[in-house]
Formats: sequence, C-alpha cells, structure tokens
Amino acid sequence: MYLPVEFEEKMRGLLGDEYEDYIACYQEPRYYGLRVNTKKISVEEFARICPFEIHPVPWIENGFYYDGDQVSPAKHPYYFAGLYYLQEPSAMTPANRLPIEPGDRVLDVCAAPGGKATELGAKLQGQGILIANDISSSRAKGLLKNIEVFGIGNVLVLSEEPGKLAEYFPEYFDKILIDAPCSGEGMFRKDKKMVKAWEEHGPEFFSKLQRSIIMQAAQMLRPGGYLLYSTCTFDGLENEGTIGYLLEQHPEFIIESIFPYEGFCHGIPELCTPAVPELVRTVRIFPHKMHGEGHYIALLKKGGENAKPLPVSGRKSCKKLPEELADFIRQIDWSVIGGSFDAKRIEIHGERVYYMPDGLPDVTGIRFLRTGLLLGELKKNRFEPSQALAMCLSSEAYPNTISLELEDERILRYLKGETLDVEELVSEKAKGWYLICVDRYPLGWGKLTGGTLKNKYLPGWRWQS
Repeated sequence: MYLPVEFEEKMRGLLGDEYEDYIACYQEPRYYGLRVNTKKISVEEFARICPFEIHPVPWIENGFYYDGDQVSPAKHPYYFAGLYYLQEPSAMTPANRLPIEPGDRVLDVCAAPGGKATELGAKLQGQGILIANDISSSRAKGLLKNIEVFGIGNVLVLSEEPGKLAEYFPEYFDKILIDAPCSGEGMFRKDKKMVKAWEEHGPEFFSKLQRSIIMQAAQMLRPGGYLLYSTCTFDGLENEGTIGYLLEQHPEFIIESIFPYEGFCHGIPELCTPAVPELVRTVRIFPHKMHGEGHYIALLKKGGENAKPLPVSGRKSCKKLPEELADFIRQIDWSVIGGSFDAKRIEIHGERVYYMPDGLPDVTGIRFLRTGLLLGELKKNRFEPSQALAMCLSSEAYPNTISLELEDERILRYLKGETLDVEELVSEKAKGWYLICVDRYPLGWGKLTGGTLKNKYLPGWRWQS
C-alpha cells in the first residue's frame, strides 16, 4: 500500500523498533464490528439470538467482531429494529470511556454519522438530554436517522458552529464528547482514500480546527463535568498538542486516567511543547497492538465551582391536548420512554407533535433537524404516530402489537412497504394502529382494518433490494 514518505518517517520516529510491526499490519484484513444497543436489548440476550457468528471486542462490553466478508448485518431485520450499530472496534472506545449516567446533559459536538451519539443516548436510558450536533446539515440528516432507529427520544439534533452553541449553553453540560475532525492517519489501512485526503489537508490544517472546537466546548462544560477528546490520527500536534493547548488556556482542566486495557498505549508528553507529564494518562491505540484501527483518547475533568443553572425555556406548551392525541397517549407506558408522562413537555407546531426533553434553555435561533421526540402528526380528527415513536417503544409499552417471527416472510415484506394479511394474528373486529415487531422488537406502525394491515413503515427507511 502506498504511504507518503513524510508520514512513514514520522511513524518511524514515533514507533522506533515497533515500526516494522506497524507496517506489517497493513497486510492484515480490516476488522468489522457491531455495538449492541443496550437501551433495547441486553448484551447477553443479543448474543443468544444473534443469527450470525460474533466474537467479543475485549475492551468494549457491548462490542462484537463479525466477519464482514461473509455476512451483511445491515441487511438484517434486527438492524432495522435498532438492536445494533455497525462500528469499527476502536471507534467504539471514546463513547465507552466517557462516564455517562442516566439524567446527564450530554453534548456530542461532531456527531455524524452517529456511532458515538447512539451509544451516549443508549447510556442515558431515556433520562436527561443528548444534544447531537454536526456542522454539515447533510451529514446531520443521517445522524438523525441513526438516533431515531436506536430509539433515542430525549434528544436535539442540531447543525451549528460549536461557537454558536457556546452562546446558548454556557456551562450547561455534564459530559461532552469531541470526536474531532482530523487528518485520519489511523484509518489509512481501513480506507485508502484517507491517504489522498491527508496529502491535501494534513495535521497543520486540522490542529487549528481542533483547538477552536475544544476551546468552545470548554465553555459549555459545567465545573465538575467531563470532556472526552478523541481523534483517529497518530499525529502529536493533533493529539497531545491539542490537549496541551487546552490546559495552557484553561488550567482548571485535569487529565483523568482512562479505564485501561492491555493493548492501550500511553500518551506521549514529549509531543506537546512544553511537555505536560500528565499526558501519559491519555491513550493511544495502534493497529499492530490491537484488533482495531488507530485512535487517540483523552479524558478531562473541569475544576471550579458550579455556576448557576441556566433558566429553563419558557416553552409554549399545549394547554389542552387534542382529544385524539390524548386518547393515543393514554395507551402508552411512558416508563419506557424515560419516566412518567408530563403534558407540559408537549409542543405542537402545525400538524407535528413533539415531546421535549426536560430542562432545556431557550434554543430559539439555533439550526436544528429535530427538537425532542416527534410523536406524530395531527390530521383531521385523528392522530398518526411517527416512526420515531415506534422505535422508542417496546412491545410491552403499547397494547396493540403484532409480533412476527424472524423467519416469517412478512417481515421482509413489511420492511419493503407492502400491505400484509395478518388475519390469523388478530381478532375479527380488531382495527386501528398496531406496533409491528420482529421477535417482539419494534419496527414501525401499521393500520389494521378487517385483518389487512396497511403499511405505515417510513418510506425513506424501507428495505432496498
């Protein structure tokens, strides 16, 4: 494989005697990984029902390897049910090592396509709030879909400059993750196109961007909160240099130790000028030492006293719910969505009905793709539930459910948008909205009339042959 001479010389100096082992790893196959959605299913249960061979990623408790040359997990109904996310094994590490607790206020600054954000949201278990941001509105659309497939409703999906977010959320977040745009050196083996991109925009270009982002994020973290910075590059300017810059500008930050694994390597303090001894607590992941690609991770805690909480948004909540909406809401077990139902968190904009996260400041003026959980739409004398709501539920949380077994050919037909005959599964007079599931894991909605199920699966999500 072609590697730029400048890069080879840098890696030779960085790795010394290990350089030949590193170069040899380019002849090895890449590793494919999936991460279990623990909001929907336990790791043990997924391992029991998984229809293809998997092996644990040893440093990620809900991560598994699979043979991407033999199986296609993205073409399986369990993928459409949001039971797992396909993610390179090393890339699972940042969200895994950020200590999220249910109820936290969490920000993923550069969140698309959603690999980290979906794990952060799963850890929240429906409590607190996840704000997932990406400056690219086109990439943020894919981010929104992945978050909704995972069944995460306590969320805002934004597309803003981090600097503008800092104006709205000063010292607001308990936890912040920055998976920073970088020169991508750790991904050269996985994606050869990254080499050409590196030649066009190398570490010098990205380090300026990284320093800007991390300084803006520092303003949004509350005292006592945690910030995790990660890249998929080996460059010292982008890694240790960025953390050193933050500490120089914000000495109240402290580098925390990261839960170890035998393949992790220490950060290299000498790559920061002046050297910061505490950088040894940061982590480097090299592909010749672990079954994954290259990564860098630094966990920091912000010192200082807690600031006063931001005023909660004076939202114009709905004073009285339309009867057709209230009737539908009464059928749902809201504990699955993150606690008891609070009508004050309902907002209606035109036909669309949203259930907002609790404790939001005023976000008027921010570019967003989604604020809260889209419950559905109010039509003339009826309420139509959304795909996002279906994915937030469990089969036990809604009374009218049709669960088809994995082997049932109607599963694939449903995912393709076809009308189904389910007469033998329901009573003769059954009608109305039904939650359609595979092995009791929700896929979406259908509307039942006379034993025939009109397909309401979201057209943009349908199975493409």
